[in-house]
This record gives sequence, C-alpha cells and structure tokens, in this order.
Amino acid sequence: MTMEDTIPVRQGEEINNAALEKYLREKLDGLPDSRLLIEQFSSGASNLTYQLSVGEWQAVLRRPPLGPVAPKAHDMQREYTVLKELHPVFPAAPQPFLYCDDESVIGSPFFIMERRNGVVLNTEFPEGTDVSEELCRKISEKMVDTLVELHTIDYKKTGLVQMTKPDGFMERQVEGWITRYERAKTGEIAGVEQLKNWLMANIPVSREATVIHYDFKLNNTMFSEDFSEVTGLFDWEMTTVGDPLADLGAAMSYWIVKDDPQPLQYAMGKPPVTVMPGFMSREEFVKTYAEKSGRDVSEFHFYLAFAYFKLAVICQQIYYRWKKGQTQDKRFANLDRFVDLLIQQALATALEEG
Repeated sequence: MTMEDTIPVRQGEEINNAALEKYLREKLDGLPDSRLLIEQFSSGASNLTYQLSVGEWQAVLRRPPLGPVAPKAHDMQREYTVLKELHPVFPAAPQPFLYCDDESVIGSPFFIMERRNGVVLNTEFPEGTDVSEELCRKISEKMVDTLVELHTIDYKKTGLVQMTKPDGFMERQVEGWITRYERAKTGEIAGVEQLKNWLMANIPVSREATVIHYDFKLNNTMFSEDFSEVTGLFDWEMTTVGDPLADLGAAMSYWIVKDDPQPLQYAMGKPPVTVMPGFMSREEFVKTYAEKSGRDVSEFHFYLAFAYFKLAVICQQIYYRWKKGQTQDKRFANLDRFVDLLIQQALATALEEG
C-alpha cells in the first residue's frame, strides 16, 4: 500500500490512541520513544485496517467492522493464525506480530502485522508510470505465478491441517451458497432456478486440496515500484484448504476484461486496469495457470459459473439488508440489478460449455 492509500481515521471508526499505545508498549520491545500516530487505509469495505506509526516503526492493525458481526465472520484470530502459519512458507503473506482478544483495548479483538510497502493497483496506475502492453502482460504473469506458488504449499506441514476440512469442499460450498441465497431472496430472478439446479448437478470431483486464498484479486496484491515482483498479498480472511480451481474461479470472477458487458465493467465505478491492452484475457490466464501448475482445467467453466453465483449472493445479502431497512446506504438501492447481471453471467458461463 502506498502512503497515498492512508487517510485520517473516518468519523465513528476512531481507535483509543492512549489505550492502544499502552498495550503496544507492554507487548512489543524496542518501540521508539515517540507518540503513536494512527491513520486508516481508505480501501476495503469489510474489516477496518489502520496504519500505526511510532517514529520510524510502522505496522498494520486489522479489526472487524463496527456493529453486530455474524458468527464466524471477521474472525481476527483465525486470520492471524493463517498468516502465522503461511508467512514462513509464502513470503507474500505479511508477518503477524500479535493477536489481542481483550476488547477493553480498542473495543474489539484485533491483530497487528507488518507494514509492507509498494504499489496496489485498482482502477489506475500511479502517476508517472510508463504503461505499456508489455507491462500489463508482465503484471498478469506475476498474478498467475503468485497463485500457482500459493497452490504448491504443502498445507499438511502447516497448522492449517487442524483448521480446515478439505473433504467434500465443493459440495459444501455449492449447497451453502444456495442456502444463503434462499435466505436473502427478495424477489424472483429469471434463470436462477436453472442455475442452482445446474450447479448442484455438475459439481466436479475435486482431485486435490491446496491452500486457497479465496479473495485473490489485483487490489489485494502489492507490487514493487517497478512491478518486477509481488511484495504482498492481503485479506486472508477467506483462506482455507480446498479445491485450487475454486480459487482460480474466484480470481477470474474479479478479473474484469474489455469484452465484459459494460454494466459489469462499471459495476464498482471506474473499470479496473485489467480492461487495458496487454492484460491477459480470462482464457489466457487460465491456460497459463494450467501450463504452470500442471492442473486439468477442462471443467473450469463450472468454477467460474459458481464464482459469479457466489458474488451474486454476496451482493444479494447486502441488498436484502437495504430492502429490510437494516442499512440506509443509498449505494445499495440498485444492487438488485447487479445481482441479476451476475446471475445471467453465471448462467451464460455454465451453458456456454455445459
């Protein structure tokens, strides 16, 4: 994250500076004799993420969002443990320093990890970047390489083996997300029954299980200033052990390309940089992943269709909260149209191949 990504802490999301500084000095040795400064990272709509500075020392604090939190969601201890297990074997995972479940410090559990520096891309390149097709191709390849590397980790040699249940992973995923959709339903969407039936009838047999990030996307990835290497991968909240192609599917549902329908490209405002010339198409990304990992991707259309459905359900859950008056955020008022779009995208992906 570049320094431009930090902003003054948003109103209502402040942290008790004195209490946190006292706690840090008790738990961490060698902090400089300077006052703790707290800023907030502007991106991210789920967990709240802050930059901590004490003189030259910097770190990152992650805490759950404000208000009631669903059971098992935003589990800070789990994310801290995942990082503790993966950092030694996967350098892009930041090193976690400590976890705190004492809510008297800042009002919620939290963990603290190292601060990484570099460039995070979303809808534009940093000013002054010489953007070429070669550079966009190189960034695409780095993304493939990082995913392939993550999927080579032997999870059985990490603590993830006690935290996860890889057997029956895809069955649980499909059934679970269909159930979530039914709970959050607010109206009838054309094609959704056909899609649900197709997903249930076409679950592939998982050949292996690997560590999966499950939120692998460009704006969770940090590059060195010259884009020659990935210097960080963030937001490990969804990480588990499961079918690696589910991870690839999720990644490709976020990988917006210039041939996508305009509403999909502009769903979150400005399209991401991946619509620019030189970035791999989804087909190229998947083909390159298959070549570098040696995995059979012949059933990939299932994983991509499911990933679009999963995204649709997440958006439907937010729209349901708006519709029921649980949130007044006007940004969510038309989210039902995006849900419809994602359902159609999922169905088209399923029927294209299936």
